Amino acid sequence: MLISHLYIGSVKDKGRGVFTGKKITAETVIETSPVVVMTAAERKLLDQTLLHDYIFEWKGDACCMALGYIPLYNHSYTSNCEYFMDYDNDTMFVKAVRDIKAGEELTINYNGDWNDGKKIWFDVK
Repeated sequence: MLISHLYIGSVKDKGRGVFTGKKITAETVIETSPVVVMTAAERKLLDQTLLHDYIFEWKGDACCMALGYIPLYNHSYTSNCEYFMDYDNDTMFVKAVRDIKAGEELTINYNGDWNDGKKIWFDVK
């Protein structure tokens, strides 16, 4: 499931990002996506590729690749969306944490919680 008014656009210094063409109200589920779950051994191989930037932690030592737009949501420490794992159904979903204006970029916090300020891998120096 993907809200029909989402689109992919360019973001300066970030590449692609996900945007909305219409207002989204807080608590709206924006996208539900199946995932491909991979083992810890497969993760080591993925970490040597560009796909490393697009995978998510899964339960245990596993990781997953979400299908749909989810891998293209950019990071923000104060994101307007949050993502959730559904381990029983091998899916992820993204939900708005506040009202989002038409034309606004949709962001998630790669730490998992929408307002977690812990520095992530590409900001650690």
